[in-house]
Formats: sequence, structure tokens, C-alpha cells
Amino acid sequence: MVDETAPLPTRPLAPAGSPLAGLSLDALRGTAEAVLIPVGALVATAVVFGIFVALAGADPLETYELMYRGAFGTWFSWQNTLQRTAPLLLTALCVALPAQLGLVIIGGEGALVIGGMCSAAAGMAMMGAPPWLLLGVMALAGMAAGGAWIALAGALRQFRGVNETISSLLLAYIAIALMNHMVEGPLRDPASLNKPSTPPLGEANMIGSIPGLDVHWGLVFGLVACVASYVLMRRTTFGFGARMVGGNVRAARMAGLSVAKLGMITCFLAGAAAGLAGMVEVAAVHGSANGSLVAGYGYTGILIAFIARQNPLAVIPVALMFGGIAASGGLLQRRLDLPDATILVLQGIAFVMILASDTLYGRFRVFQPRG
Repeated sequence: MVDETAPLPTRPLAPAGSPLAGLSLDALRGTAEAVLIPVGALVATAVVFGIFVALAGADPLETYELMYRGAFGTWFSWQNTLQRTAPLLLTALCVALPAQLGLVIIGGEGALVIGGMCSAAAGMAMMGAPPWLLLGVMALAGMAAGGAWIALAGALRQFRGVNETISSLLLAYIAIALMNHMVEGPLRDPASLNKPSTPPLGEANMIGSIPGLDVHWGLVFGLVACVASYVLMRRTTFGFGARMVGGNVRAARMAGLSVAKLGMITCFLAGAAAGLAGMVEVAAVHGSANGSLVAGYGYTGILIAFIARQNPLAVIPVALMFGGIAASGGLLQRRLDLPDATILVLQGIAFVMILASDTLYGRFRVFQPRG
């Protein structure tokens, strides 16, 4: 008697010795799901968003045309998109890295803000030092502060059993409040009247642009961080251990892995990425720490990481897409008279669709063997 509930056997796609010999139907189905389901969710997002803009009195096709032009239509649009992509790469890693261990960290906004504030404070203390040294200390301060902030959420989860999703979100609000207090109080520049901020770094201490581009070096930092994160999680014993914890904590403990240690290190690295994004915003965009640090990059990073299925390499094209969406927001407002929050509505719809599409994983039967 055949047990119909047993899993179907894995069959190779090609005989031994073929270049495709190592590829199984299960692997092909998993790859197809990883691509088709997020793409389908984005298509559904486009349909629902089209209905929304139609109800708002705009032509959906014209809306999408303007979004493309505002994001990728010209060289200026491309550079604007790349500029906005830089922090998104780093804040998405703040979600993607802990997810390897099964942790849902959504406090990247807090790590970015606290990293930006601490890097600005370090810049104040190092004023007068050579620019390379000042920026290096700022980067270390931002990464250390952001890493410690997310590591705190990881510690609460590992040692006190506090839900990391809730604690990281609440820590984000605390970080914003702390930044506002410091910028409006102890770190405030007396010359900043209408918009409280820390003292300006000065043009000589700012991060410059990539040669030939009007895009700061934060983009390179983000790309390098994504590639390094992929190598760490997919090509090292540390990454294997982290993914083992994410698959089965009990089995990981039985194998002798230190779950708490892996979790704390990964959370620190995740927060350090977001903290570096905050430092770049201070040293390459604003020139000081102020309320403009709270730009929503950390929240958009959550969406990017989910669409990328927590794959650090897949974060790169998804972040580019959302950088383009953000870059096109002003054009929609000017040409179609749509509200400034239109882009936020699009992101919200996308987030709901991605969450809903999670129920489809494991249900594809197209590539399963029959008989």
C-alpha cells in the first residue's frame, strides 16, 4: 500500500555526466517559486495601484510612464535613483541578515537614525583632523551604534524571550526620540535656528561623489555590503550555522552550535549596515544630523528584504527598483497633481501583496514529478 502523504521522490533533470546532472526538480521548483511568486505579487501590486490612481483621477498608463521616466528615463533620473538606492541597500540588509536565523527585525530605521546621530557626534569630536581620519571614525561610530541598537533587540530575544519584531520596532521610535532630544539639546548647533541640527561637517569633510557620477560613495558601500553578506551567509561555516539555526533551532543546539552567539553577531552586523547608512546620510547628503534622517529608508528596507526573499544579492535589483519609485514621486506630484503620499500607498500595497504571496510557497505542482 502506497503512502500518499509521503513526499515525492526527488528526480534528476539529466543523467549523470550531464552539465545539469546536479540540478533536481525540487531545486528547479524552488528557483521558479523564488522568481515567479514575487514577480506575480508585483504585477498584482501594479494592478491594484492602477485602480487607486484611476480613482484619484489620473490615467494609470500615464502614471507608470511618468514613473519610468522619473526613475530611469534620463541620465539625471538614473543618478537620482542610484542616490536613493544607496541607503536602501544597507537598511534592507538590516532585515535580511537576521532573517537567516529566523529573526524578524524591522527596526532598521532606528539603527540608521542612531548611527547617523552618533557619527555626527564623532565628527564633532574629530573636527580638525584629516578628512580621511574623521570620516573613518564617523563610519566606525555609526556602525558601532547601529550594531549595538539592533543587538539589543537580539539580546532581548535570546535572553529574555521578548519578541524581536516588537522590540526592534519600539527601539526605532526610541532612537528617533533620542536623536531629536540630542539634536535639539546637547548636540545642537546654535546657528541652526529653524531646523535644529548638529554643527555642519564642512565641505572638506563630506564624502565625495563617485568619479564620473553625481552619486556619492554610499552606493559602493551598499553594493560591497550586499556581496559580502551573501558570501558570509552562503559560503562560510558561520553562515551555514546561522541558516541551520533559522531552519531548526533545536537541531542547531543538538549539533553544538551557540544559538545566542550566532544571533547576537548577526544582529550586530545587521544593525551596523543600517548604522553605516545613517553615517552616509550625514556625511554625504545632509552634512549634519537633523530631522531629515527620519526619511523612512528603514521601513522601505523591510519591504525590499521581503521581496528579495532575504537574499543579499537579490536585494540589489529590488533596492534599485524602489529607489526609482522614490525618485519618481516628485514627478507624479507635479505632472498629475497626485498627493505626495502616493508613493507610500504603492509601497503599502506592495507590502500587503508580498505578505499574501507567502502562502503560495510550496504549492507549485508544475515541476513536481508524476507517478
